Amino acid sequence: MPEVVISTDRTLMSNHHGKEFLGFGATGAPVILPRRVWMYLFAPKMKVDSEGRPWQASYGMRKIEAALQDAGYDAQIIDPDHLKGHLKTAKVLLISHHDYFGFGPPSSTFASIFKMKTVNALSFEEFMEKPEIREAKRRGLKIIAGGPSAWQWTYREEERKKWGVDTVVEGEGERIVVELVEKALKGEELPEWVSMPPKEAPTLEEIPLIKAPSVNGMVEIMRGCPRGCKFCSVTLRPLRFIPYENIEKEIMVNVRGGVKDGILQSEDVLLYGARGVIPNGEKVLKLMKLAKRHYRKVVWSHASIAAIVKSERDEKLISRISEVLLDDKQRWWGAEIGVETGSPRLADIIMPAKAKPFDTKEWPSLVVEAAGIMEDNNLIPAMTLIAGLPEENEEDVMKTLELVDDLWDFKGIIMPMFFVPMGLLKREDWFRAYNLSDAHVELLKRCLTHGIRQGKRILKEYFDDRWWGAFITPFYWGFISAVERAARHYGYLSYPPGRERRSSLPHLKDIKIGAFLRRPRTH
Repeated sequence: MPEVVISTDRTLMSNHHGKEFLGFGATGAPVILPRRVWMYLFAPKMKVDSEGRPWQASYGMRKIEAALQDAGYDAQIIDPDHLKGHLKTAKVLLISHHDYFGFGPPSSTFASIFKMKTVNALSFEEFMEKPEIREAKRRGLKIIAGGPSAWQWTYREEERKKWGVDTVVEGEGERIVVELVEKALKGEELPEWVSMPPKEAPTLEEIPLIKAPSVNGMVEIMRGCPRGCKFCSVTLRPLRFIPYENIEKEIMVNVRGGVKDGILQSEDVLLYGARGVIPNGEKVLKLMKLAKRHYRKVVWSHASIAAIVKSERDEKLISRISEVLLDDKQRWWGAEIGVETGSPRLADIIMPAKAKPFDTKEWPSLVVEAAGIMEDNNLIPAMTLIAGLPEENEEDVMKTLELVDDLWDFKGIIMPMFFVPMGLLKREDWFRAYNLSDAHVELLKRCLTHGIRQGKRILKEYFDDRWWGAFITPFYWGFISAVERAARHYGYLSYPPGRERRSSLPHLKDIKIGAFLRRPRTH
């Protein structure tokens, strides 16, 4: 049994049916459908071995596991349903999460609107209340928390004491985790809070290589971001490009572990090896060919509007990338893309470098141009908006609403989220549902209606690379339809002026399920 156990709750210990975007569903409020149905749709259980070690695990947790193993410690990631036997002998429990208490932008938006805890927040509470964790804590177990949402513990000091979390680590943890675990194993006193400033971020040589598969084949290609958006904490970290050889080694860890598809992780994949904010087409194409050499299907974690437009204008880079990625095994790829606002005035205040090398005055037209480029090359994004940004006024919201209307027929998801104080704006106040103006309400309604329309359109081919796609697609179609019925009942559907209110999208029977059934099995 390992002396150091690493774990988290089910919403993070899942590969979301092999579709990373579905993980966003766990940030929702458990309405319309029972919570157990939400968990099945968005965070199903992970396959584990005889020791309870998951087939895939969160990439960040894999990094911490690797750092400890490289230092000679017996550290293992264990599925939350298999902790009981391991915690009888383990001395340290490390926990991580992307959104411990549902304070992240998507979760806090749903929690504020529906006035209830989100699926992921409820799941994490249940994890910390597990009898095996409580019993191990009484026996002297040390608990160390970290991960992207470690900052949320500053708002939950009562829970930290109640659950006996000895240390919270905020920031990149590879450099400090070995020292903390060593102290814990020796019975030494641990600091309650450790904040790793950017100047102490690990160097490329100090970032370990994962040793077991990551969720959906995720592999990091760079850390940091040069855009400097005030609402984002990632921009505070130094920029580091992961060498090709390290990227390939981690890809092979996933492939050898049976993971066929992969995600390239970066705040902006198109800025890999970039000169400032100018994409380096040669290096990006080399990266795409490297990933596609081993993975059946390759998607991106994030990309930026400006980089998409600049790279396509200069060297047709998006078109060339689509020629590399798309083939008989892959018909589209996805990425999360921050739009945040449709107002050039507000963009100039809170994200002045977001449009670089272009001027923020061009921001709305750049977004529309990028949308056209993506549509032409089968890049299907999840585009985020932020409601309630500091210094936002009614006109800014209307500009964003106009931008959504301009994107009405665009094949992608537009996700509005409430402002959360992070990065350089961490001292600002939260934006909550009671702050919503009439313009905000209309913006949320419009995005919801757009999401229902385009969600059905995207679903037509979302699972076409899985032999079981025909069997699971109706469940998601039913979920979207249930949301649509509820939205219509409560008057939450909203359309651009003059647009047809009836959906012209196909019914479920038109998805041609028979085509799925005739596909040969590839598992």
